Amino acid sequence: MKKVGRREFLKTVTIGGAVLSLGQVTFFKPLKAMASGKYDIGQCQSVRVKCISELGWFDTKKLGGQLRAAGGPKTNQWTIPWDPNNAAGSCSLVDMVTLDGRHHKFLLDTGWNNQYMDECFKREGIDKMLTNGEIEFLFISHEHLDHLWGLETVLKYNPKLKIFIPNTFFQEARDFIGGTEFPAANTKNAISHQGKLVQLTPRHINKLYNGCAAVAFDLPILLGIRGEQSLYFNVKNRGIVCITGCCHQNILTLADFAQRKIAGSEKMYGIYGGLHIAPFGPLKPKHVQVITGMAKYNFEKIACNHCTGLPAVQKMVELGYPVVKGTGRFGSKSTLYVGNGDEVLFA
Repeated sequence: MKKVGRREFLKTVTIGGAVLSLGQVTFFKPLKAMASGKYDIGQCQSVRVKCISELGWFDTKKLGGQLRAAGGPKTNQWTIPWDPNNAAGSCSLVDMVTLDGRHHKFLLDTGWNNQYMDECFKREGIDKMLTNGEIEFLFISHEHLDHLWGLETVLKYNPKLKIFIPNTFFQEARDFIGGTEFPAANTKNAISHQGKLVQLTPRHINKLYNGCAAVAFDLPILLGIRGEQSLYFNVKNRGIVCITGCCHQNILTLADFAQRKIAGSEKMYGIYGGLHIAPFGPLKPKHVQVITGMAKYNFEKIACNHCTGLPAVQKMVELGYPVVKGTGRFGSKSTLYVGNGDEVLFA
């Protein structure tokens, strides 16, 4: 296979607009700041999140061994001979209801192992939702293998599904979406994406629906990738809900951005997703600092899972944080957090 080149990163970002790119065409529709300097994304009635899978992989020691053997965290993920039998994936279904009562459903990420994700999709009825067009788009938080490499399973049921990505995606990830194989990494997407590919510029506030906005953050991440995008919802009478894939930008950065730039953020209602605090081991002082720093937001619901790390969740519980518990079924390791097949409602 021809070696895929890597593109230059975005060097200048602007706060406060909304940029949507489709192919080579860019549509710019800036949001207007209020007198406070914040941006009004509107309000929604509720947000329900179903965890399809939060289990990125099965054996952390095995994954770490493969990573170290390949050269460590800075190694390009597309060149490491990952074991597909150790792959699972992160993927969630978001169902938001606007104030007029309309439901808008979309997927957050795709998971990793296609066979595993297909089983998860059938278990939760995602296969039928994709086939009948009930799911409006796929929102890919970042290009890590356990969030992107299950794309073939999604496209199998709807190859024309609209996809949102940060415009910091490298060419390998773009080629993967278009349909290609990376034999060295034991991954492929044999189904070419036929729908709209929408690219979000970092730190622009992109209003998707009334009460829902997406923001991409430009930062280097392990395994040679860059950038992650997250979602903000403004639930009427309750406040802001942050939804994230891995939150490599840090939960404090994610929440602070909302408080500085989004109207209604005087009240921070909740959070869902991986918080990437201690995914591979015990807590360190820097991890504890992040956890204790979360207290200032006074979240009413903390539905963290995936790469948050069980030690981090245990620390939150110890501090009395309102951590949403799960069932510990379908392969999730603990009942302390929202796991596979569980859901959380922000309303």
